[in-house]
Amino acid sequence: MTPIAFFISGTGGNALNLLRACRDGRVPARPVGVVSSSGKALGNERLLAEGLPVSVLLRKDFESDETYSAACFGAVEAQGAQVICLCGWLKRLVISPHWEGRILNIHPALLPKFGGEGMYGMNVHRAVVAAGERESGCTIHLVDNVYDHGRILAQAKVPVLEGDTPEDVQKRVYEQEMRLYPEALADFLRRPG
Repeated sequence: MTPIAFFISGTGGNALNLLRACRDGRVPARPVGVVSSSGKALGNERLLAEGLPVSVLLRKDFESDETYSAACFGAVEAQGAQVICLCGWLKRLVISPHWEGRILNIHPALLPKFGGEGMYGMNVHRAVVAAGERESGCTIHLVDNVYDHGRILAQAKVPVLEGDTPEDVQKRVYEQEMRLYPEALADFLRRPG
């Protein structure tokens, strides 16, 4: 079983979903720890209650994105993590060669549309509705050193209906996130090499 870690900044919903998928055998991985970018994140308590160690690392405590990223990676390397899943992570990471190709992210839109700096959470759904899009969805991709840029592993589409609010779109997309992230992670871990 591949040891994995979760990086969170908020409620930890995707991390809890992946944790359950690991525990019930749908994902061939063993969660070993969590890094949180916020001491106030609801996900901290939720994941601690599930028995996972949570390291809270605040960006303001570090000189640069590079030193912050190194500390975050160091925290989960100490727990033996080989793969990292970003689950609502909102801080910039500088990816070292050691971690290239081993960090997955979920984004609440159909990349390459509606990605990039500042495009997260409700900002994405507001932009989708404002643009008059007829569909949206979620994307699982590998993380590189450009926001929402790495190789796409999987996508799921949802309709955007006439009269939809950003909250309506968010709800539909989130339902697909709960299905897609465990499936994509399982496929990624089972790939040869």
